[in-house]
Amino acid sequence: MGSIGHVTPQQMHFSEPLPLKSGAVLAGYTLHYETYGTLNAERSNAVLVCHALNASHHVAGTYAEQARSEGWWDNLVGPGKPLDTDRFFVIGVNNLGSCFGSTGPMHVNPATGRVWGADFPVVTVEDWVDAQARLLDRLGITQLATVLGGSLGGMQALSWTLRHPQRVRHCVAVATAPNLSAQNIAFNEVARRAIVTDPDFHGGHFYAHGVVPKRGLRVARMIGHITYLSDDAMEQKFGRALRAAELAYSTQDIEFQIESYLRHQGDKFSEYFDANTYLLITRALDYFDPAAEHGSDLARAFAAARGCQFLLVSFSTDWRFSPERSREIVKALVDNRIDVSYAEIDAPHGHDAFLLDDARYHRVVRAYFERVAQGVKNGMKQGAHQETAAGARHV
Repeated sequence: MGSIGHVTPQQMHFSEPLPLKSGAVLAGYTLHYETYGTLNAERSNAVLVCHALNASHHVAGTYAEQARSEGWWDNLVGPGKPLDTDRFFVIGVNNLGSCFGSTGPMHVNPATGRVWGADFPVVTVEDWVDAQARLLDRLGITQLATVLGGSLGGMQALSWTLRHPQRVRHCVAVATAPNLSAQNIAFNEVARRAIVTDPDFHGGHFYAHGVVPKRGLRVARMIGHITYLSDDAMEQKFGRALRAAELAYSTQDIEFQIESYLRHQGDKFSEYFDANTYLLITRALDYFDPAAEHGSDLARAFAAARGCQFLLVSFSTDWRFSPERSREIVKALVDNRIDVSYAEIDAPHGHDAFLLDDARYHRVVRAYFERVAQGVKNGMKQGAHQETAAGARHV
């Protein structure tokens, strides 16, 4: 298995207004994206990869003359890897509101000539999916072989099957949920309060003051990072190990290695991530709830996805997006007699497991994409015009 090698980001501007779920309209916008592999003559081998909170369009490969620039899912995507770019044309798109190139709070609002800042409209998972669909239109891709995502990216993948079911043959949703629990919303709110109460936040217009609310971003990242790890993983990696040979008996200094690790993660995050973007993306997570428009009946919501086929993957120690939440989705699909495979991986790493090199997890994804590739090879739009037996395959 090799690397894709050096890749080059691309961008596409849209002058057509984009209506948002909030009722606002984004008059014009630019999306940054990357592609890997070759689109076949039938344009039937395209796979869209949707990113999570602090990721971007840079899914795989590296940037020339930039050290440690591997894409965030480079271990999964590439020649000979579970998502094989020798077989598939893979597309990664940076979401609106991000701070990695696509139009967001850091850009200038053409209507005012000033940086958007906190005035950037609130965006949702559904808005991201609609924007991605327009990009695919421009690329001449009318139907995806697969839409794939983990965590927040998994929510986008699910949303694709509800908003544009005729354009998706397969959906692979990893470590995700049909909506956030109250506990998850609470974690997001505490992180947002850390940012907005930073004196350097200035109501979201800190750009005009030449400052960055780094203190709030650091705390927000530390809170988030704790939720991405399992207790077992933290215990194994850090335990109660001290940073120094003796206790300093200080309430301010770092005493334990876990404290040092979290502060390092917070410092690093505050150097590259935008505070307004963090607020927008965590709120999009909060808002995602496709069953809400169907009387909180998830099965009724997923009735729109008939014709798609699914793979759901969860991890045993992921307490932020627990296996129980994936099973809710599986049940809703089975209730609609939709073809679904489900894998629950016994992994110690918590939510971060979807980004790591777990051999069992990668075998599941590889096997599923073998199935997708066979369908592409046979020229079949699997599931689009055939009845499937009710039930879930456990793999």
